[in-house]
Amino acid sequence: MADRNEPLAAIKSRRNTTLNALVAGVPYIRWLGIQFDRRGDELTAILPFDEKLIGNPMLPAIHGGVTAAFLEVAAIVELTWSAIWQDMEEGRIAPDAAVPDSLPRLPKTIDFTVDYLRSGLPRDAYARARVVRSGRRYASVHVEAWQDQRTRLFAQATGHFLMPQNG
Repeated sequence: MADRNEPLAAIKSRRNTTLNALVAGVPYIRWLGIQFDRRGDELTAILPFDEKLIGNPMLPAIHGGVTAAFLEVAAIVELTWSAIWQDMEEGRIAPDAAVPDSLPRLPKTIDFTVDYLRSGLPRDAYARARVVRSGRRYASVHVEAWQDQRTRLFAQATGHFLMPQNG
């Protein structure tokens, strides 16, 4: 059980360390430059703009594959974050990127459908994922991405995932 008298700084540190280890454990996330802003248990994925992300320099627009990868990463990290939350909060797990065996196993994508609503402009992008259903073996996640205005999505996706099994 979590210690009610644990200092807030220790709680925030454990959450940040866990999230950083989760993200650092996947080289592609680092290559794309995806970061996460954490507020309590809520995560917002951030894709800082970089010229390497442009697919069509004539528009210019973020490559569709980058957009799909960004949405999928947001979904997988959110799903893992929500699955490990209780164990992390109670101190039963302490992932460390330097110790690969301490990292949680990530869900495997079964299918992932992206709706491209408009071109991704050459600027930062944001995404939030919502776990629609999460069982022991299977989960469904919906993700929305925007740039300047939260209500003006440039892409959204729905994914189904096979949850990692213990053992």
